[in-house]
Amino acid sequence: MTTQDFRKIHPQSKAIETVSLVEPEKYILDNGIPVYLINAGTQEVVKIDLIFDAGSKLQDFPLQAQFTSKCLVEGTDSFDSKTIAETVDFYGAYLKPSVSRDDAAVSLFSLNKHLEHLMPVFAEVALSPKFPDHEIQTMVQKLRQEYLVNMEKVSFIAQQQFSALVYGNQHPYGKTMDIVDYENISQQILQVFYAKFYKTSGFKIIVSGKVNNGLIKMLNQFFGQHQVVFGENIPGGLTIKPSETLEHYSVKDDALQSAVRIGNATINKTHRDFLPFMVVNTILGGYFGSRLMTNIREDKGYTYGIGSGLASLNHAGMFFIASEVGNDVTGKAIEQIFIEIEKLRSEPVKAEELSLVKNYLLGTFLRSADGPFALADLFKATLDYGMDMSYYDSFLHTVKNITIKDIQDIAVKYLQPDSMIRLVVGKK
Repeated sequence: MTTQDFRKIHPQSKAIETVSLVEPEKYILDNGIPVYLINAGTQEVVKIDLIFDAGSKLQDFPLQAQFTSKCLVEGTDSFDSKTIAETVDFYGAYLKPSVSRDDAAVSLFSLNKHLEHLMPVFAEVALSPKFPDHEIQTMVQKLRQEYLVNMEKVSFIAQQQFSALVYGNQHPYGKTMDIVDYENISQQILQVFYAKFYKTSGFKIIVSGKVNNGLIKMLNQFFGQHQVVFGENIPGGLTIKPSETLEHYSVKDDALQSAVRIGNATINKTHRDFLPFMVVNTILGGYFGSRLMTNIREDKGYTYGIGSGLASLNHAGMFFIASEVGNDVTGKAIEQIFIEIEKLRSEPVKAEELSLVKNYLLGTFLRSADGPFALADLFKATLDYGMDMSYYDSFLHTVKNITIKDIQDIAVKYLQPDSMIRLVVGKK
């Protein structure tokens, strides 16, 4: 058989039956800090994530959690910001703090052979930052300018306003920021937030990659010797109070397009219906071949892109539809969105479409589990909810076994137009 003949024979297709995921090994450092080890991969590289219960839901002031996270790398007891950056760069590593609504993380990517040089810097960034005032003010000016630029984008404005409408502007997930909030950022409020949610908090460590002998000992040396206090930080004001008015319009006269957001507060991934709801959401707007894309992009040409999603947070969830459409077709686009929702509620999905979506979800999941760092992300996504990797067995079982009747039942239960908030940001 020639090479050309070989290329004419396509690989055999095969249904995905099971997926075997690497189960993390758990270790406990001397001070009780848990370490979850995903020893996989073939390259001599490792990723270490320190996960703190220090998300923006816990802040007393807008931007407090964000600036605390960003300023961790701006100076420590032994290293200034330049030394930190140059050391990380010299060893070809990557050091990144990040923050979300529910938690914060400090992540290090490094070759194994350089860990002994990088670990002192990594540990000080997490455990003894100084928050130099001049670095904070530089960061404030930079991010303030970014905010001003973003406020010219209808999509950014819509994202800000929609959470407040869905959860209520006093809910930790619904509070928004304003330009004046940048003026209130100071060294003191960052130090207060750090002392409360980082300094002695019982954080978690997730290690992924090709893990060499001695890493646990190294982690214990740098992160297992200080005293920590374990306990979940529960924010106040968790009662969801969505806007009683469903239709909202925010005028931006110079906008070339209108940002459209439609949705409501809903369940998160701890609920038994969340996984079947994910399948329903995929049919509606969760992938490029979805009904919303087919109708509003491909058929009507109202937008370049439209999608729907499920956001799962520790204390709430959100269903949302998002798009930017032409100012002159905003009303028509919204009308078509609700037509597609009603079809999903009232008409059984075709078997061919459901089969396509099932295959898409299974294939996407396989890609999301490719490599040790991806596995670490999957594990963290369950750890946040007190679950483990068996959650993905439930996901596979749900996708493979969900029926046409299940799809319609879930759509009727959770896609209720009378409870969905509509927000348009654009030209009147």
